[in-house]
Amino acid sequence: MLLRVSVIALTLSLSACSNWVYRIDIPQGNYLEQKAIDQLQIGMTKEQVKFVLGSPVIVDTFKPDVWHYVYEFNSGKDKKLDFKKQFILTFKDEKLASAEGDFEVPESFYTPMENG
Repeated sequence: MLLRVSVIALTLSLSACSNWVYRIDIPQGNYLEQKAIDQLQIGMTKEQVKFVLGSPVIVDTFKPDVWHYVYEFNSGKDKKLDFKKQFILTFKDEKLASAEGDFEVPESFYTPMENG
């Protein structure tokens, strides 16, 4: 009987230590900053956009003119710190046509790129 009580007490005390286990933060996808978004303008080529933002996480096989930039952060310490952001770019005739998502598009975005 004393052995059972000791085992139960030891098990409960060890389970109380589960918060001491180190859990890593897991960032996934394209981390974008607003200053990079501020550099985008309608009329940019796909290559120019890749230079500014990097390669997109998702390019749909059936819609190659829609690029998805997605970033997800899972905190190992506090689930309140978890977040997900996305930014979707649409191209028309190989030129940037629109942008939408979790970032603010600046007014300069709507000024077309000068050709030449």
